[in-house]
Amino acid sequence: MQADGPRACRFGRRWYLNNESWHPSVPPFGEMKCILCWCVSGETHCQRQECPPAACASPARRDNPCCTKCR
Repeated sequence: MQADGPRACRFGRRWYLNNESWHPSVPPFGEMKCILCWCVSGETHCQRQECPPAACASPARRDNPCCTKCR
């Protein structure tokens, strides 16, 4: 028998509601801030943050810890 409402998603030991988003926690690394997951009708979808390529010889991570930028 199928439920009438939107289904939740299970990721690891936690449950997330339909349309809820989160940064996954992966032991032993902890929370993955550069990856965003979300629940869509009972299915978990995850995507790494896309960053434009840095157009310099020695880019650094400023403001955004997931992407490098030129100094």
